[in-house]
Amino acid sequence: MALSDADVQKQIKHMMAFIEQEANEKAEEIDAKAEEEFNIEKGRLVQQSRLKVMEYYEKKEKQVELQKKIQSSNMLNQARLKVLKVREDHVESVLEDARKLLGNVNQDQGKYSQVLYSLIQQGLLQLLEAQVTVRCRAADKPVIERLIGGAQAEFKQKTGKECVVKVDPDNFLPPNSCGGVILLAQRGRIKIVNTLEARLDLIAMQFVPEIRNALFGRNPNRKFTD
Repeated sequence: MALSDADVQKQIKHMMAFIEQEANEKAEEIDAKAEEEFNIEKGRLVQQSRLKVMEYYEKKEKQVELQKKIQSSNMLNQARLKVLKVREDHVESVLEDARKLLGNVNQDQGKYSQVLYSLIQQGLLQLLEAQVTVRCRAADKPVIERLIGGAQAEFKQKTGKECVVKVDPDNFLPPNSCGGVILLAQRGRIKIVNTLEARLDLIAMQFVPEIRNALFGRNPNRKFTD
């Protein structure tokens, strides 16, 4: 049975409506999927950016913390150096006071003569030379000349050797020197410095740790004392 034109048009409209509905549903499905994928990608990018920002500021925070530690360490070291400098200055001040008092040694001529004799005798035993020249202050020259005989005799008694000792007539220790002697042998190539200043410096080197302990107490961080 043949369809009329009206029936054909009706079926065509029905098919077109169906196709349009299908297309709309497909479009909506595509839009929904695209929206879902967009949101997923957006979330991934946001999370990635968030992690990058967190890593960036975490790194900055570590850098700031490290800088603070370095600055704190530098300030602590500077403070320690200042303390050490003040302590060393104080120790040097004590030694300087000792040097000033050393100038009073030669005021007691009896004791000073004994000191000079001991310094000469010690120098001779260190040199063990047959000919020795003694250099002293000009003011001490007469005293030294009186002591030479006894020093030579004691040297011979202790070593069994002869030793000729003479005072340098041309070269003297500075007038402001605290005293003592310098002994020379082998035309000045061998020298023993036994001035009072030199002996004080030698004693200071040996006893500076004890001086520090007496002034500032024992260092708790120091394991060894020798």
